[in-house]
Amino acid sequence: MRSENFVAFFVVSGFFTGLIFSVIKFDAIEDILFYTFTITLFFYLFIHVVLTFYLSILDQKISFFDKKEYENMSNIQITQIKEREDKITAMLKSIHGNEKVRRGV
Repeated sequence: MRSENFVAFFVVSGFFTGLIFSVIKFDAIEDILFYTFTITLFFYLFIHVVLTFYLSILDQKISFFDKKEYENMSNIQITQIKEREDKITAMLKSIHGNEKVRRGV
């Protein structure tokens, strides 16, 4: 989900939370508008701080790439593949050798 969607959701949530709080608590229209705006602004700033920390942590997880570990695992897998190829080649040679013996070649 994109970060803009989180911002939009929290702004709308902050607006309605502020509106409900202001209508319940205050009678003057100026107070209702002020506190609705203030609470909406708080929600807006809060979600930006949360997203900033989340995206910075996400970037750190992606940027940590252990090249040596990757190369070691790749070398181990290449060695295992070569061993399997040698075993298969030996099996095929023994199979083909047995066929030549049966045919009398």
